Amino acid sequence: MSQSLVVIGLLALAGFLLGGVYSTWKTARGLSVVLAVLALMAVGGAVAWFV
Repeated sequence: MSQSLVVIGLLALAGFLLGGVYSTWKTARGLSVVLAVLALMAVGGAVAWFV
């Protein structure tokens, strides 16, 4: 698998998770925090994979 495909996939996953954070912030803050942490991990993984 190409390195750029993995990075793009992880960034897409992070965007999806950030959308979940946005949509659940007013109703379920605990879930939003968990989703935000997972999104940050996905971005960190993409950066680490790219480097």
